[in-house]
Amino acid sequence: MTLMTFVYLIAGLVLLVAGAEVLVRGAARLAAQFGIPPLIIGLTVVAFGTSAPETAVSVQASLAGSGDIAIGNVIGSNIANVLLILGATALIAPLVVSRQLIRLDVPIMIGASLVTYALALNGTLSRLDGALLFAGVLAYTLFLIVSSRKEKAAADDEFAEEYGVEQAAKPYAWLINAVLVIAGLVLLVLGSDFLVEGAVSLARALGLSELVIGLTVIAVGTSLPELATSVMAAIRGERDIAVGNIVGSNIFNLLCVLGLAALVSPQPIPVAANALAFDFPVMIAVAIACLPIFFTGYSIARWEGLLFVAYYVAYTTYLVMASTGRPLAEVFGHAVVGYALPLTAVTLLVLATRAWRSQRGQA
Repeated sequence: MTLMTFVYLIAGLVLLVAGAEVLVRGAARLAAQFGIPPLIIGLTVVAFGTSAPETAVSVQASLAGSGDIAIGNVIGSNIANVLLILGATALIAPLVVSRQLIRLDVPIMIGASLVTYALALNGTLSRLDGALLFAGVLAYTLFLIVSSRKEKAAADDEFAEEYGVEQAAKPYAWLINAVLVIAGLVLLVLGSDFLVEGAVSLARALGLSELVIGLTVIAVGTSLPELATSVMAAIRGERDIAVGNIVGSNIFNLLCVLGLAALVSPQPIPVAANALAFDFPVMIAVAIACLPIFFTGYSIARWEGLLFVAYYVAYTTYLVMASTGRPLAEVFGHAVVGYALPLTAVTLLVLATRAWRSQRGQA
């Protein structure tokens, strides 16, 4: 392992975060200057911006023939988004969950997870699979645009406050914003290239598989924009935004990021047997677990956030132990799957049942 490996990793992460921020700011203001409604900008440009690191890394990895990194990045990011980022954000302040999120977006997230798993069961993700996933994100975005027109005024005010778009644009402002967009894209490409190069070198040096590196180091690194957005939203009191950001990002990761990676890959992306047997089911279980947790009082309490973070630590510990051949890995895995998960499921089911009965009694 060389110093350059860590230089590549750190430089890649810094460039990805900076590129995503510059791209979102520039593209959002540029679109607003050309008369594109802020609501549409927020649902498309901003959604792409927070998932731009995942997109850049997975596409770069698929082009470079590192399919495990492309797959692991998306699965790992979705797991980290819920367990680590949403859990850590809930520890800062209890989070509010909107009814629309429970009725619409979380079921869509679960559905997207199941569809992606079904497409990958044959051991590969082909260009046709990628086209189907990408068509799904187009349909989802179109649906959001059509169904959210009633909230346009509120969204305009919120967007203007967030991005500072002025009604009267300054001369040559469009040129500055266009340069920001180009600079953001360049930073994303450079950052993804550095990160993939460093991650592959790190995996080989530590004896870890590229899949494990993608599920852990790269997944957490590319989820930094979501972490920053959710934490800042919680601190500012915009706690519903913190939850919506995570759910929307997970949907976008599966449908757009993985779809694009499969579309541009010169050959079908191979899906490791370990990912199909363990990591995909964990991602699906995490998505399903959101329903009872979100449903208990339409909020995420601090103890639930702590539970999320604890499970992420356990998941990452198991990945590292299993990849390095530690003898306790199998025992640890059985303990989590055989005892901790069922106990948590029963607890959440009881809480959800109580919340449902309480709501019926108030109706």
